[in-house]
Amino acid sequence: MRLSLKNIGLGTGAVTLVAIGFALLASPSHGVVRAPLASGPPPLPVPVTSVDRQTVPEYLDFVGTTEAIRNVTLEAKVTGYLASRPVGDGADVTQGQLLYQIDPRDYQAALDKATAQARRDAAAYDYARSTQHRTATLSKDGWATWDAFDQTTSTLRQSQATLAADAAAVETAALNRGYTEIRAPFAGRLGRSLVHEGTLINAAGTHLNTLVQLDPIYVTFNPSETDLDRLGKYRAKTIPAEVTIPDHDGKRYKGTLTFLDNTVERNTGTIVARATIANPDHSLLPGEFVRVRLHVADRPDTLLVPQVALGSNQLGKYVYVADNGKAAQRMVSIGATYGDRVVITKGVSAADAVIVGNLQKIAPGAPVRPIVGPQQASRRSSAGAASG
Repeated sequence: MRLSLKNIGLGTGAVTLVAIGFALLASPSHGVVRAPLASGPPPLPVPVTSVDRQTVPEYLDFVGTTEAIRNVTLEAKVTGYLASRPVGDGADVTQGQLLYQIDPRDYQAALDKATAQARRDAAAYDYARSTQHRTATLSKDGWATWDAFDQTTSTLRQSQATLAADAAAVETAALNRGYTEIRAPFAGRLGRSLVHEGTLINAAGTHLNTLVQLDPIYVTFNPSETDLDRLGKYRAKTIPAEVTIPDHDGKRYKGTLTFLDNTVERNTGTIVARATIANPDHSLLPGEFVRVRLHVADRPDTLLVPQVALGSNQLGKYVYVADNGKAAQRMVSIGATYGDRVVITKGVSAADAVIVGNLQKIAPGAPVRPIVGPQQASRRSSAGAASG
C-alpha cells in the first residue's frame, strides 16, 4: 500500500513539472514564437478579360429555299423538223443565244412568195394610180365620164388595200421564218433536252427544254408575325440579306430583302418573304435549303463576353467574375453570338472582370488571383479599335 501511494505521488509530481515546463516555454520572456493558426488554400490564378461594349448588328435568322426568278419551258411556235441543236444539255447561255434551229426552208419559201406577191400588187397599184389621175383630168375637160372616174378611183383604193394585206402577209411569213430559230429569252441555264435532231416539232405544244435564270436568284422564307413587326419597322430602308448553305465552307451570298407578302397565313401565323441574292458563279440552284440572315438594325452599347466563359446549370447560364479576390457566380441572359463572343443582355456590367480559364477548378466564393494574359489584352485593344 505504501508503494502504491508513493508511485501515485511521483506521478502527480511529474505531471506538475510537465505543466510548469509548458508554461515556461509559452512565456514571452523565454523568446518562444507561437505556432501560426491553420489558413485556407492559396488563391488560384485565373485568366480574366473585361466585358466588351460595342455596337453590334442585330440579325433575324430564317431557313429558306432558293427559287429561280424566271423559269420557262421552251416550245416551238411553228411545225418542222429539228435541224440542229447548237447548245448542249445543262449549258449556261446568254440572252438571245440560238438554242434550237427548225428547218427553215418551207418558211423561207413562204416569205419569198409573199414578198413576190407584194411586188406584183405594188406594180398594179402604180398603174391604178396613173389611170385614176388621167381619168380625173379627162373628166374635168369633159373627155371622160364621171362614172369612169369613180371606177378608176375605186380600183386605186382596192390596190392600196391589197398592198396593206401584202405587207401583213410578208410580216407574217417573216415572223414564221424567225420562229424557226428558238433563242434564249434571258441569260440562264438549260436543263435536259427533250428532243434531238430530226424530231418533228409540233407547234401544238412540243416541249423542247427548260431555261432557268440563276443570277440573281430568289430566296423565299417565312417570318412569323413577331418577326413581321420588327421587319415592318425597318421596311422603309434597305434590309441587307446574307445567305449561307450548310456544309459549304461558310460561303456567303449577299442580297437584299425585296418582298413581303400582304397576307399572313392563318394556319401557320407566318408570312411569305423573299430576298434577291446575287449569284454570279451560278453555284446556287433552285430548290436548295439555305440559311437566311437579315441585318435589320445596329444595337449600340452591347455587352459581349467570350463564349468560353459561359457555364450552365439547372438555373440557366452563368459566368464567373473576379470580385475582391473571390470568384462570384453571375446568372446571365444571353443573346446572339458574334464569332467567339456572345451578347449578354443581363447579369454583368462593363466593369466586371470575367474569368475565362480554370473554370473547372473554381466554385462560388473560391479565392482567385486575376491574371490578364496577352490574348485578353489584345482582345481589349482590338475591341476598343472596333468600337471606335
